Amino acid sequence: MKLAKRSYILLGGVLLVALALAGAKLADRSETVTLPAGTTIQVSLAHAISSDQAKSGDDFEATVASPVIVDGKTAIPQGSEVQGRLVDARESGRLKGVARLRLALDEVEVNGDWYEVETTSVTRSGQNHNKRNWLMIGGGTAGGALIGGLAGGGKGAAIGAGVGAGAGTATAAYTGKKDIRLPAETVLSFRLTQPVSVKVKS
Repeated sequence: MKLAKRSYILLGGVLLVALALAGAKLADRSETVTLPAGTTIQVSLAHAISSDQAKSGDDFEATVASPVIVDGKTAIPQGSEVQGRLVDARESGRLKGVARLRLALDEVEVNGDWYEVETTSVTRSGQNHNKRNWLMIGGGTAGGALIGGLAGGGKGAAIGAGVGAGAGTATAAYTGKKDIRLPAETVLSFRLTQPVSVKVKS
């Protein structure tokens, strides 16, 4: 009787192990899908990014805006987390220097696992304000010369032109910054430059 009882216990233990292994195998039913180079990944920014605050090398977070489908299978589900970085970030100058933001993706999360990715970069550049500045400076010069000419003839015109140019430069410097701001939830599109293989649930 004691031997039979012990046999039942051993048999029960074996059955439990077998069931656990079978459950784990069912839970791990996945397959590998390869995303080819050129695959587009659209992401939505988690936070705003501004050229007057960001620095080259800063990280940013985003989520996948639309699912990435490969051969009819969802390789990257919508809402998957994404990590990226600012390849280049330049603040706008007041008289010269165009604002610039250049972003690329580094990693994407798929079903709890993180995969490194290499992508094209997305670049946003601010407006070139040189023409606007020259118009302000030129306008200040002409206005100063006109006032100086009326007040003191040719010599007054020369003095007025210098004063006007200084005023125009000051105005341009005060109003000339043109930074870039990408609000939260801005959707950006990147393309893989190298294929990447991910595990998906089958």
